[in-house]
Amino acid sequence: MIRRRRAFWRFAAGLALGASAGCDNMKHQENIRPYDPSAHFSNGSSARIPPAHTVPAGALPSGAFLTGRQEGQWVVSVPVPVTREILERGQSRFNINCAVCHGEDGYGRGIVVRRGFPAPPSFHDAALRAAPAGQLYEVITDGYGAMYPAADRVAPADRWAIVLYIRALQLSQHASLADVAPADRIGLLRP
Repeated sequence: MIRRRRAFWRFAAGLALGASAGCDNMKHQENIRPYDPSAHFSNGSSARIPPAHTVPAGALPSGAFLTGRQEGQWVVSVPVPVTREILERGQSRFNINCAVCHGEDGYGRGIVVRRGFPAPPSFHDAALRAAPAGQLYEVITDGYGAMYPAADRVAPADRWAIVLYIRALQLSQHASLADVAPADRIGLLRP
């Protein structure tokens, strides 16, 4: 027992001595200002060129496509063209990122909700059907309530594709016969 205590105290003393020896270097650090010459980097500069695709600290993305807002207001319509490919991409991204909570039909009864997670609101509620497209985009980007942000996993173009798909889901459950083109009504009418 005494031998273990001595070994512990020797170890602790050695650790303290080693830690205090390293602190002296902090007193004598080189203080390099931006644009001063330095031998630290191979190009002789004290500053580094930022890597590609980086955003300066404090810089915010701008434009309706990246923020869902224009002049401080949510955009009402989606700023991308509505095509079959974009809707299919939106369905794919929705099923991957959103359906676990919102369900594939958008009613908020996904697999994690059926296992006890708090249910998100249904996309078919009147409030969400009336919500501007930019608001849906912003919620996908920044999260809301128990929903975590998806900005780091879903690209802006895919977020807009998801918003388009949500609008298609909403329309599929709340469309009237007047919303269908006359040429397509024949197959929908039953005798």
